[in-house]
Amino acid sequence: MSTEALSDREIRVLEAIVQSYVETAEPVGSRTIARRFGLAVSPATIRNAMSDLEDKGYLFHPHTSAGRVPTDRAYRLYVDALMEFSKVSVRERDAIRSGLEGDGTSVVNAVLRRAAEVLGVLTQELGVAVAPSIEQAVLEGLDLLAASSDRMLLVLRLKSGLVRTIFVEVPGTVHPDALARIAVVLNERLAGLTLREIRQSLGERLRDSASSPAESELLDIFLATGDQIFDLPRDDDILLGHTSVMAEQPEFKSGERMKELIELTERRDVLRALIGARSQALTITIGGEHGAAPLSNLTLVTAPYSAGSLAGVIGVIGPTRMPYEKVAALVEHTSRMVSDLLR
Repeated sequence: MSTEALSDREIRVLEAIVQSYVETAEPVGSRTIARRFGLAVSPATIRNAMSDLEDKGYLFHPHTSAGRVPTDRAYRLYVDALMEFSKVSVRERDAIRSGLEGDGTSVVNAVLRRAAEVLGVLTQELGVAVAPSIEQAVLEGLDLLAASSDRMLLVLRLKSGLVRTIFVEVPGTVHPDALARIAVVLNERLAGLTLREIRQSLGERLRDSASSPAESELLDIFLATGDQIFDLPRDDDILLGHTSVMAEQPEFKSGERMKELIELTERRDVLRALIGARSQALTITIGGEHGAAPLSNLTLVTAPYSAGSLAGVIGVIGPTRMPYEKVAALVEHTSRMVSDLLR
């Protein structure tokens, strides 16, 4: 958003109000601005600038206070044109590194969960991460094991540390030798492809590959159920930190606001729709910009990460009154560390 429609004085007053309100969560009056920010103008002059900013939609005036509060439009202008990234401190860098390494496992979802948690602690917002789209996951290899007389266990090993296990129904007892031979065929013809490519070309790739009736029967199962086998569920693709870190935020002292936040964390469909497509650089959306009622009073700050051929986003959700400089710097730094660790 451009600052061209505002005078230099209005810009300085607006910047001071945003910074003061973020710090105190109290409506900001002209005397506070004059006393704290050294603008070298009188409180009366500041009041006039505040009145003009309110007329232009950058401030609103709570009925119970003489001070003003920034609107979503004010935060947008601040983020786009006024803020400067904070420097991530050595202590914060160490905390992020330690949090991400955790117990040493580099399985993607474990790293992402730790990233959401450490971001939540450092920013005092709700950390959030979106796991990579399984559509683009590359099959590294698979194993077939007899689980019972009428079920086999399919273990899919995907690049970047992802592993999925699926039980597949079989019409009768399958000899271990047939399972082993079919596993060889599947690995030879499917390994190195994305799951999307496998689903789209499974029939063609497995054609004329059976050398016995038992193998043919097994391959028929894969051909009949391939869309389900290689279209993995997305029930764990949204990973969240702890909502408890938000309890100290003034906005959530109200039990109703905290209840709304908890309900939002249970709406994985809403979060997936809003966050999943945010794959380009650092992105900040504020309040009404989301176009979704559950986030109308919240800000979402995200940055992308990559893990080989896979990609996703991590970030935080918090009230629109947040220290944008600090949060943006921490989210971007964490996203780079996640990418480095997963590589």
